[in-house]
Amino acid sequence: MLRIALVGYGKMGKAIEQEALSRNHVISRIIDLANQHDILTLSPANTDVVIEFTQPGSFPENLRKVMESGVPLVTGTTGWYDQLAQVQKIVNESGGGLMYSSNFSIGVNILFKLNQYLAEMMNRFDQYDCFVEERHHRHKADAPSGTAYSLSRQILAGLDRKTRVAGEDLRHRKPEADELSVGYVRSGEIIGEHTVGYTSDIDTITISHTAHSRRGFALGAVVAAEWMVGKTGVYEFSSII
Repeated sequence: MLRIALVGYGKMGKAIEQEALSRNHVISRIIDLANQHDILTLSPANTDVVIEFTQPGSFPENLRKVMESGVPLVTGTTGWYDQLAQVQKIVNESGGGLMYSSNFSIGVNILFKLNQYLAEMMNRFDQYDCFVEERHHRHKADAPSGTAYSLSRQILAGLDRKTRVAGEDLRHRKPEADELSVGYVRSGEIIGEHTVGYTSDIDTITISHTAHSRRGFALGAVVAAEWMVGKTGVYEFSSII
């Protein structure tokens, strides 16, 4: 049994609460906008691990406060990965522990593995161009999604002919051959859909993942929290899959 604190109590926070309780854990704190200063009360005396799903702008300060508390942190917040080096420095200097992921779904992490393998395979077939597309609900605060970012990073690492992601100015120009196009949709209550495609004059190859509920993300976050207890350093969720 773990004592888990939740920072962020939106739809994901509530789903994580249910998964944690179903695995016989205890919710030690629920911290949201109305009581955000309660994050200062966290300590190993009352909490074993923190799970944080908030907004990109809130994450850096949440990270600092949780690291100061001496409690390990699991975060599903995305949109901050350009600050990864600074985040690693904060965690390491504090002697704390952090696990992050653009997606805690086991299915998505299987997609990551397939994506890496496919990029390496398609490196030999330069007649295929590549793209990434994602779709999410209209409440999501960042675009493209952190999962799309991870897929793109994997493709750039394995596909020599793609060296960078096309920027927002692609709306006003055609893409360069070495640019990877990453598209996104925000509409309704779409839970999450991600597709990687390779297209040529002859055919198209795609791999994709569609989430039917938030339960898969919530379960993965709780599994990550169980794994993080007593650990220091920075980890990605894919390292325990």
